[in-house]
Formats: sequence, structure tokens, C-alpha cells
Amino acid sequence: MSIPDPLPPPDTRPLFAPLGHDLVVLLRSLTPEDWGRPTVCSAWTVKEIAAHLLDTACRRISLDRDHYPPPAPSRPVTSQEELVTWLNQLNADWVRACRRLSPALLIDLLETAEAALVATLAALDPDEEARFAVTWAGEEKSSNRFDTARELTERWLHQQQIRLAVEAPPLTRPSLSGAIFATFLRALPPAYRATAADVGTEVGLTIVGEEDYRFVLRRQEEGWRLVAGSSAAPMATIRIAEEPAWLLFTKGIGGSEARSLAWLSGAESLVAPFFSALAVMA
Repeated sequence: MSIPDPLPPPDTRPLFAPLGHDLVVLLRSLTPEDWGRPTVCSAWTVKEIAAHLLDTACRRISLDRDHYPPPAPSRPVTSQEELVTWLNQLNADWVRACRRLSPALLIDLLETAEAALVATLAALDPDEEARFAVTWAGEEKSSNRFDTARELTERWLHQQQIRLAVEAPPLTRPSLSGAIFATFLRALPPAYRATAADVGTEVGLTIVGEEDYRFVLRRQEEGWRLVAGSSAAPMATIRIAEEPAWLLFTKGIGGSEARSLAWLSGAESLVAPFFSALAVMA
């Protein structure tokens, strides 16, 4: 099969409402014991992840709907590491304050915030420049379309973390998973930046779920490029199921564990960078 057109950022705005509904239904089903369960996000329990989801929704609504920015850092942020440290502190401050909220109130607030978030993101011009670049994808500027897709992956992965912790069925419907992995895999071109290969070299990628989500990483003159579809003559192939894939890209498992759960073939130099890619701020 020939390489198809380049992969555009997916329009994920229609996916936020059903994802938010899934979250509220899930949280209403939890037992008191479930709220305190540990998660793969090792610093947070189920309740604390739910509180973080409320935080990020409120923060986004305040910024994009009400044009109200978050508090500035106490000192200038001059590196990616300092930015991550500052964001982690913002997140921790909110989660700590929400420990005094009951699960029932947290659900009520999330239900309201999810609806407001849907409206807020729908009002953005998808082709305009986003306020913040998606830096894990190697971008210095990003479109609202791509930043909105990144927002969807954040809300999806945190809900998956809750589902994993309470042994609820994962989110696997293809309309959602296809958009999620088309976004996550944009972390691969920067992860392969230092990987030498002849122009035209292709790595075949398959995420295995209810459907197979197929992509190709192709070396071009300007660098590595991600496209949708299958390669006729890949120099390496990587097949991995949805759960270990999203855990890998979000620091839920390490590269060695993810490799043990994948099907690999071809040149090691073309396989190894996949297992160091991250699609989160870290």
C-alpha cells in the first residue's frame, strides 16, 4: 500500500461531550473505597485524579472563555524543566485543597465544568494559533486544533488511569481511540530526531485495539514525518496494544516493560526510540 496523505491534527471537539459523560457515569458508580485507591499516577489516588480533572477544566474555561490567566510563576521560567516544576506545583496545590471536598460534590462540580469545557473549546477557531505550543510534539507554535486534541488526550488518559485503578472497562471505542493515538504518536518525530536513516526509510506502527490503528514514520529530507496508513516496505515494525501504548507515552510504564508487551521486527536503531517517546509534559 502506498503512503497516503500527511496526517492532519484530528478535530476532536465532538469527542469531549461523550468523554465527559463517561467520566461522570464512572465516578457515580464508585464505592467509598474506590475513591482512595492508588493509581498508576503514583502521587495521586482516584479522588485526586478526579480533582485534577476539575482543575484543568476550570483552568481552561477561565483562560479561553473568560480570558483570565493563571497566576504567574513567582520567578521567571527559563527552561522546560522549570516549566514542568511550576505546573506540577499548580496541580499539587489544587489537589491538596480538594481533599476537603466530598466525592459527591466533586462529581457535581465536574458535571458542570465538563459541559462548560465543551462549549469553550467549540468556540475556538481551530486554525488560529493556540496560547501554548504542544512542546512534547516538538512544536514552538501549535494550532488550536492540535492543542484541543492534546487536551482530549489529557482528559482521556486520566479517566483511563481511574478505570485501571478501579477495574472498570477501559475506553476503547474506535472513534475515540483513533483520535487519541493520532495525537499521541506526534511525539515520535522529535523522539526520532537523532536517529540516522536514509531518506525514504519507513517504520510501520500499529496500535492494536478494537480496530488496528496504523501509522508510518517516514524519514524525509527535513526529518521524520508521521502519516496514517501502512508501509509497503518498512525497515522496522512495531505492534503494541492500546493499554501498554498509552501507559508508555504517559509514564505509566517504562520502555523495557512496554517492549516486552510489543511485537517487534527490523533494525533495533529504528525500534528503540519508540520506547522513549512521551506525549505528556515531563
